[in-house]
Amino acid sequence: MKLDQRHIVSAFDRDLETVQALVVKMGGMVESAISDAATALERRDEELAEEVRRRDRAIDELELQVNHEAARLIALRSPRATDLRIVLSVIKIAAALERVGDYAKNMAKRSHVLLSLPQIEGAGPSLRRMTATVERMLKDALDSYIHRDAELAADVRARDVEVDQMYNALFREFVTHMMEDPRNITACMHLHFIAKNIERMGDHATGIAEQVIYLVSGELPEDSRPKDNALRAEADEAKED
Repeated sequence: MKLDQRHIVSAFDRDLETVQALVVKMGGMVESAISDAATALERRDEELAEEVRRRDRAIDELELQVNHEAARLIALRSPRATDLRIVLSVIKIAAALERVGDYAKNMAKRSHVLLSLPQIEGAGPSLRRMTATVERMLKDALDSYIHRDAELAADVRARDVEVDQMYNALFREFVTHMMEDPRNITACMHLHFIAKNIERMGDHATGIAEQVIYLVSGELPEDSRPKDNALRAEADEAKED
């Protein structure tokens, strides 16, 4: 390889490492946002909830920086084949992380509203367990990206069913509470919205895992994403509408 070619390759690798480091940093911030939003909800901690909302701006700014650096890399380095797959995956992973950050922010917003409403027995710990499951999925999805571990990514993808099942169980609990006492309706509606946000976080963690599989193999998984039957029916109805 000629000296100028080695220089170009070296420059591309440095640029790529920079943009991937931004994604990893973004992932850490999103993981913290999820954990803190769940803690704020369970402890009814308005100050922590407000902090989660404030930090979301930094996550949004990081996504913009990732997109800027990725676009610059494509324009200046003209990556091909595997290198281009990496850059495109970075953009999609950053977008997924930004959406997860938005869902964490939404959780924090609802925490403020729930302060003035009656507590629903068992809702806090149940939502915390569901959030912890999604946190682990997201961490493993990012680890699979860092290590290019398609097997771990496939495992994350399979775990999405567990999150769906937790969501469905919570939904049934909320319906029961609303039927037993109409005064619980408003609180349960907000809690259901939060549970749905957490379920969507799991979907985005799964999406990141699928990008890792694409990055390693060059192809997205051919089989349908594992989903709980009730949520699959809900998704099918949405498509028909």
